[in-house]
Amino acid sequence: MGLLSSTVSITRYKVEGHIEEPVLENITDNLKKNTISEFIEQDETEKITGWTSFENPYQPDFEGSSFSIGTYLLFSLRIDKKTIPAKVIKQHYTLEIAKKLAETGRENLSKNEKQAVKDHVIYVLSQRIPAVPNTYDLVWNYEDAVLWFFSTQKSANEELENLFSKSFKLNLIRMFPYTIADLTAGLSEPDREVLSKLSPAGFTE
Repeated sequence: MGLLSSTVSITRYKVEGHIEEPVLENITDNLKKNTISEFIEQDETEKITGWTSFENPYQPDFEGSSFSIGTYLLFSLRIDKKTIPAKVIKQHYTLEIAKKLAETGRENLSKNEKQAVKDHVIYVLSQRIPAVPNTYDLVWNYEDAVLWFFSTQKSANEELENLFSKSFKLNLIRMFPYTIADLTAGLSEPDREVLSKLSPAGFTE
């Protein structure tokens, strides 16, 4: 999901914590340290996650401050994942089993032998199949400690939260009605106690 798409889904976050001065330089250094790697194409790794540039997500470059507009930062999360269709695995597994039986003159393989064959098939296929890249844009106002992530997918949001914490040693708090009330409404302690006991209400026409 991209910032410039005709339709967008957005998750809003509050950024908890502080970046040490100089802020932009430290952010840039951490982006570089956690930039997406292309190594997945050469091995059996199923998935890798990293930062990439908004303007050119397939050639990440964080040199200079091209991703900075005042106190707003614009860059992207990229998740490269290899997905091998189950039917492809089954096809190659069946052929490999038949080959093993023919070589040994046996009628059956043990459970462990079958698992070894399957693991080998997946290993070989994973080295041959290209990873599918998915990019998700984000805008971070580091001065106001607010971040907008252009996806509501659970897996993508979890990847963002984990990588953001790893990269910047900051926590992301999703802003939905409960957290907005708790963090921004200036509630007293008794009010917060009442809020914590509320449960969602269903609405019907």
